[in-house]
Amino acid sequence: MPQSELRIIISGGGTGGHIFPAIAIADAIRRRNPEAAILFVGALGRMEMEKVPAAGYKIEGLNITGFKRSLSLSNLALPFKLLQSSLKARSIIRNFRPGVVVGVGGFASGPTLRAASALGITTILQEQNSFPGVTNKLLSRNAVKICVAYDGMERFFRSEKIVVTGNPVRSEIENKTIARAEALAAFRLNPDLPVVLVVGGSLGARTINRSIQQGIEQLVKNQIQLIWQTGKSYAESIEFGNFDKNQLVCQQSFISRMDYAYAAADIVVSRAGAIAISELCITGKPCILVPSPNVAEDHQTKNALALVSRNAAMMVTDAEAPDSLINNVVNLIQDKTRMKQLSDNILAMAKPGAADTIAGIVLDHISHK
Repeated sequence: MPQSELRIIISGGGTGGHIFPAIAIADAIRRRNPEAAILFVGALGRMEMEKVPAAGYKIEGLNITGFKRSLSLSNLALPFKLLQSSLKARSIIRNFRPGVVVGVGGFASGPTLRAASALGITTILQEQNSFPGVTNKLLSRNAVKICVAYDGMERFFRSEKIVVTGNPVRSEIENKTIARAEALAAFRLNPDLPVVLVVGGSLGARTINRSIQQGIEQLVKNQIQLIWQTGKSYAESIEFGNFDKNQLVCQQSFISRMDYAYAAADIVVSRAGAIAISELCITGKPCILVPSPNVAEDHQTKNALALVSRNAAMMVTDAEAPDSLINNVVNLIQDKTRMKQLSDNILAMAKPGAADTIAGIVLDHISHK
């Protein structure tokens, strides 16, 4: 198929864990076929509507939200939003005429891939977690391939459809071109003191933020520097007590250059989203994972245990974090042998080149259509 006829839709989003892998796949497709036409389909009001255009791609938005587990009037509008999103997804697909539609998870992927399958368009799934959600289990019935990051996914999907690719990681993180000295200078940190990077995902994490805030003076007392991504919604509520926050602490609502943050860090405190774990594996950083309890099927705990069982990470539960997270951070950063052990083991679990592998699968299925 001539390059000018390569037309691909990538659908999903909601969090950086869905958006950045999607962009990595698009970038890998463009490296192979610079003239490929790529359109993203996301959810209106979610961060993909900002991040995807910033990466140089067009995006269409669906008026879709998730089902809230607590009693909420917004749930009453969900059937109407689903119908509206399904109709708009069909219209987008008919107008754009893609040769393949790729689903990366998130609110928009369901209506888009269902519409694509109904219109006879080839669909491919990228399942990031060790335990897939209900939507991807349903979408897998019509998908030709399912790109996964973990072994043993035959429990959920038909084995002949599964390809173990790993999760796509942003190219600047995978390439690891930033020197530690350059990264420390960018954050204005002291090269002679250890650094902890704290990230609660692109939207922030309440428990992690509270735990760090409660123990920040203990970190400073131990001469431990902090790069802290709080999330935009929490940034203004962080309080620093009676000391200058510029002393040893670099707080940002969102870190746009995570390659610098990883390069500067000695250890990382993170949620256990699939993409965060994939990035930690690629960078080989010793980490303490605090899985979010507020996700479907408790998949973050399952993601974390997949590393803990191989002595490749430490885990602190969300409930334990306020009392024990800071002590675990201090103890780990003072134990160089343990840090080296965790680093070696997590690096051994890395699957580099995932975005290129998935791009190849996508392009193969356009060629064979």
